[in-house]
Parts: sequence; C-alpha cells; structure tokens
Amino acid sequence: MKAVFEFLVVILFFTTYALTKNIILATEVAIAAGIIQAVWCLFKYRRLQTMQWVSLLLVVILGGATVILKNERFIMWKPTALFWVMSAGLLISHLCGKNVLKSTIGKEISMPDPAWHKLTYIWVIFLLALGALNLWVAYTFTVPQWVNFKLFGSTTILFLFLVGQTVYISQYTKKDEL
Repeated sequence: MKAVFEFLVVILFFTTYALTKNIILATEVAIAAGIIQAVWCLFKYRRLQTMQWVSLLLVVILGGATVILKNERFIMWKPTALFWVMSAGLLISHLCGKNVLKSTIGKEISMPDPAWHKLTYIWVIFLLALGALNLWVAYTFTVPQWVNFKLFGSTTILFLFLVGQTVYISQYTKKDEL
C-alpha cells in the first residue's frame, strides 16, 4: 500500500491524462496531489525525504510553469530534471566520499568497494542517459506519444536496467545467501 501511495501523484497524472487527454488538467491534478501527499507525509512522518522534496519542488515549479504558461514542455522536463538531480546527487556524494547506493542498500548486499564505485558510476550514466532520452522524446514526438513513453517506455527501460543491476550484483552474492 505504501508503494501505491508513493506513486499516487504519477498515477493520478496518467489517469487524468488518459481520461481527458488534457495535459494541463493532468498537471494541475499532479500539483494538487503532490502538495496533499507532502502535507500528509509531513503530518504522519514529521519529515519528507530528500527525493520527495526534490520531486515536489519540480512538480510545483515545472508544473506551475506548464499551467500558468499553458505550455506542456515544462512538465515534460520534470522527469529529466529529476533524473539529472539524482545523477548529480549520486556523483557529488560519491566524489565527497559517501556512496549513497552502499549506504542505502549495502545492509542487504555485501560487495567490495570497487564494485560499489562501479555501480554508482553506472547509475550516474544511466540517469543522465534516461534524462536525455526523455528530452529527445519530448521534443521529437507528440504529447500523447511522450505520455506513452513516460508511462511505458521509461518504466520498461528502468525495469530492464534494474534486472541488469541485479545480474551485476549477483556475481558478488554467495551461493548460501541465495
């Protein structure tokens, strides 16, 4: 249930767009849902995680620009901005001596430090490329095609990347851990 709540804004955006074919209305729904979701998390957990703040700010700023200027390109930038912020965060923290991936999933997965470094760089490159691909689709295809790419294409690419990451990580797991 928590996973569904985490994706509530995205679900409501796509549902609204699917029903109305109006990206401005879908963006308004996403902004309202994002704010409500943030308020609820602040009330329940007394805090928002860093990526929740980043996502909220991006949907409010870029979504707000979309609504005010009636220009869908701003909301179409949101995935790219999010991917690139995540990529920069991973790279900067890594260069400062903190491996975010290791601190996040290292409790469940034991790998040598060079493997964590490589995995971090793989994530950085992947997120940069996925952000660039989103922009290419946004500026090359129509709004409905971008929405389909965002919902199905980038989700499939992310899933396949996670499968590849699992294969990479699996070489470091012991047979008895499986």
